[in-house]
Amino acid sequence: MMKDWSYFTFIDLFAGIGGIRLGFESVGGKCVFSSEFDEAACKTYEANFGEHPSGDITKIPASEIPNFDILLGGFPCQAFSIIGKKEGFENETCGTLFFEIERILKEKRPKAFMLENVRNLIAHDNGNTFRVIKAHLEALGYNVYAKVLNALDYGVPQKRERIIIVGFLDNVVFSFPEPIPSEQRLKLSDILEQEVDKKYYVRDNIRQSRLMRLKDPNYPKPYISHENISGSITPHHYSSCLRAGASANYILINDERRPTEREMLRLQGFPENYKIVVGYSQIKHQCGNSVAVPVIKAVAAEMIKALTLYKS
Repeated sequence: MMKDWSYFTFIDLFAGIGGIRLGFESVGGKCVFSSEFDEAACKTYEANFGEHPSGDITKIPASEIPNFDILLGGFPCQAFSIIGKKEGFENETCGTLFFEIERILKEKRPKAFMLENVRNLIAHDNGNTFRVIKAHLEALGYNVYAKVLNALDYGVPQKRERIIIVGFLDNVVFSFPEPIPSEQRLKLSDILEQEVDKKYYVRDNIRQSRLMRLKDPNYPKPYISHENISGSITPHHYSSCLRAGASANYILINDERRPTEREMLRLQGFPENYKIVVGYSQIKHQCGNSVAVPVIKAVAAEMIKALTLYKS
């Protein structure tokens, strides 16, 4: 019996505020289980999806998770311990959050998965971390594809490079989505608000200090500048990568003000009706931890296309 992929189920692990979920819902998916550790993120998730994610995935047996077609997760990057020869392959992911994905895949055997992580995963621990992940996914019988994709190529004005790891239980032929034509990409001017409360504006001395260090004082507005480690201020017609832990004034619009909550969500490609129910610093943290939704949508569409074309 061939599966009809116009409808499929998925689980949303390390769900954050649901960016990956939005991407897979857009191609006909239905979420049957979600898990997130951070309570503030759960609050935002619940406001938008009407469900409170289950808590700590390390405490949830796979048998308690409903059956599903695709596993999704943006898991944290952690080093794997290089365990002595006697322990070997079986135990080398123990104690990491990747292990949780591995045990669920092992028990549930979904048709496919998509994992998202920071670009640095490839270089992490001299490439060992990624090598272990790929080997463990292949050992479960999955055909694994991986590529670094940049949000700028898929329509949002944010330079955000992330590795996407996709796997299929069958010999599905998959290719990552092509970048969209530049005329279809949103520009900064498309996402910036016109009337912005004065609370977002930085103090005059901060503004002056930024402008004095600006690499190109005649850079056309609107721009977003960020302060790099050496203290120089570089303007671009797009945002640098939103980061969860960065200081409040890390990125500034025209060196005058911080982005609003809605602008940060737009930089990640969240819809206009997405509800904001937590304060500024929490939304900043949540956006920094989230995904660029249009990237996930594009990957989801390619996955469903590949699964539909596959004839077992």
